[in-house]
Amino acid sequence: MQRKSPDPLYPAPLAYENPEFLNSPDGRVMRMMAEYQEPMTRFRRERIQDTVVFFGSARFRALDVASHELELLENTGSTTPAPADQQPARAHEVASGDASEQKLRLAEAAVEMSRYYEDARTLSGLVSRWAMTLPGRRRRYVITSGGGPGIMEAANRGAYEAGAKTIGLNIKLPFEQMPNPYITPDLNFEFHYFFMRKFWFAYLAKALVVFPGGFGTLDEMFELLTLAQTQKLAKKITVLIYGPSYWKSVLNLDILAEKGAIAMKDRDLFQFVDTPQQAFELLKTNLTVDLEHEAAFEREHALPRVGVPETPAPSAEELMGPDIAKTR
Repeated sequence: MQRKSPDPLYPAPLAYENPEFLNSPDGRVMRMMAEYQEPMTRFRRERIQDTVVFFGSARFRALDVASHELELLENTGSTTPAPADQQPARAHEVASGDASEQKLRLAEAAVEMSRYYEDARTLSGLVSRWAMTLPGRRRRYVITSGGGPGIMEAANRGAYEAGAKTIGLNIKLPFEQMPNPYITPDLNFEFHYFFMRKFWFAYLAKALVVFPGGFGTLDEMFELLTLAQTQKLAKKITVLIYGPSYWKSVLNLDILAEKGAIAMKDRDLFQFVDTPQQAFELLKTNLTVDLEHEAAFEREHALPRVGVPETPAPSAEELMGPDIAKTR
């Protein structure tokens, strides 16, 4: 029996245009590679060589100059406020005696956290204005945050107000959240994979400033301290822990050394700071040493001077600096 002629076939979708494949478990490796290569492409296009990373709480908003209202967010990165009974006491509640003890404690904490917001904003501006004076074609020590509200917003805001480029590395979460508005649009990223986001925090960072925060801040801080401790970074990183009164009440890092859980020298991996000016002076001193080491490296390895008309177009490694060039 003769078979019926088959219907005409239309071209199959290209693999990289097939959403069913790309969003499947088999396409996971493609998605992971995209979260590596696409940011690399943008960083190269924007001539970002290295960064100064700010970590800190996402749950507190700034002390608004107009309304003087403080509001606690429901979750890390969320745009939804916490329930009313978990909000800091408002002035009228305090005046009327209607504020609970919990709300009064939250109000006191909110004022403290708003101070850290303003300090992060000030420090970010100081670093950005200094970095913009550095010679060279590449952008140096670009302020980078997790892209959300709170301390992250403050860091991006300070850089924005200084007229600098600033990076936000956001993460897709299962509730409503938005990047803060101070991120440079071309440097606004959103990641699906936490580990790829952490990679980009670490890969370009020359310094880390850790402001008061919660689980996410602790996770990110210890991730980078562990990389530094185990010498898995291709460069020395300056780690400043901002707000010793907060952190020493949350963590006893000295006890780790006293109990032998870390080496005594591991305490030198970080320094406590308590004012924007103190933090800036330490960053400026350490990053200036970094610039001197980089210049010596370039002389030793005879890397072409970027921007000289007679030299050929630089490679990605040359464009983004010697630290990436020597990273294995």
